[in-house]
Amino acid sequence: MSRRSSPRPNALGSELPPISYVWETPIRRPRRPEWDIPDPAAPGRLTPAMRAKLERIVRRAPEVMVKITGRTKGVAHLKSHLAYITRNGELDAETEQGATMTGRAGLKDLQQRWEDDSVLDNRRRRDASLSINIILSMPAGTDAVAVKDSARAFAIETFGDKYDYIFVQHLDDKHPHVHLTVRSLSHDGKRLNPRKADLQAWRERFAGELRLRGIAAEATPRRTRGRVRKADRGAVLAMRKRKITPEVDRLARKEVLSEVRGGRAAKHPWNEQIKSRQDAIRRRYIDYAAELERSGVAEDRVLARQIRQFVNDMPAVETRRHALMNEIAELAQGRRHNVGRGVDADRRGHKRDDERTR
Repeated sequence: MSRRSSPRPNALGSELPPISYVWETPIRRPRRPEWDIPDPAAPGRLTPAMRAKLERIVRRAPEVMVKITGRTKGVAHLKSHLAYITRNGELDAETEQGATMTGRAGLKDLQQRWEDDSVLDNRRRRDASLSINIILSMPAGTDAVAVKDSARAFAIETFGDKYDYIFVQHLDDKHPHVHLTVRSLSHDGKRLNPRKADLQAWRERFAGELRLRGIAAEATPRRTRGRVRKADRGAVLAMRKRKITPEVDRLARKEVLSEVRGGRAAKHPWNEQIKSRQDAIRRRYIDYAAELERSGVAEDRVLARQIRQFVNDMPAVETRRHALMNEIAELAQGRRHNVGRGVDADRRGHKRDDERTR
């Protein structure tokens, strides 16, 4: 398939849309990534970078996790967090200067320095954070050395010339991960305040560093993989684990039950928007599978088959609301089944009584 020829119309006679639609996030990025830049000579075709990303997606390369786990608000909080990530000084930590800190003495020095700097910052609000705490993680089985090296490179690229930081790798969990604690105040007096776009850019950067070290990794949004439900917050998951019903679950269930009992279905425009977007994403995959099949190249036909299988395996579009509706329907069906079994048992009992009286 020539990547420099003019865009070829698809079966419907229209030019194929940009393939990046299936993996782009609905937020603005600080910097446009390579795989999102079309070929000027053939803007409707896959560039090598686009194709490589598409192959990773449909072959289900492991997804990286870059997550802000919290912020330390005071000296005592910072001390507690540093003690936690270093296991009270038993694990070595590394700073932005590449220095290794061993034991509690080094941690105490760093803590004191960040505290002194915060005192000198006369623009700092009383409730402003001292640090932002981040986890960079990969699925179980990923090479731990590559994860640590990638996290180090990520930290240097993202924060190295502006912010102080410290990171520690944990290997006592099945998922190899690194705890990165970044001082909120930069060297030029600006405060670190990451947005959604920054987090996505961080994920893509970390995945890129892993790939440079031979680890297949991706950083795609949920919708790329056909998933529409947001991950629940850690506090909500913890409550469910303790068999406690979170308020958000109680209210959602109450609303759905009210609709079911009233025999009415409330209109939620965003459900239609979600379905429409998923339909569009899946069509884009199929359009490019068809384009690859027309190329006559064996490798393209293989990738086309993988794309079609990927779309077939996508989960049904299910929001949290849909899940609750299904859960309530299953409960109602189970109750009707139990009532029916009880009626049948009563009938059998009455029949036996009648036979004995005869």
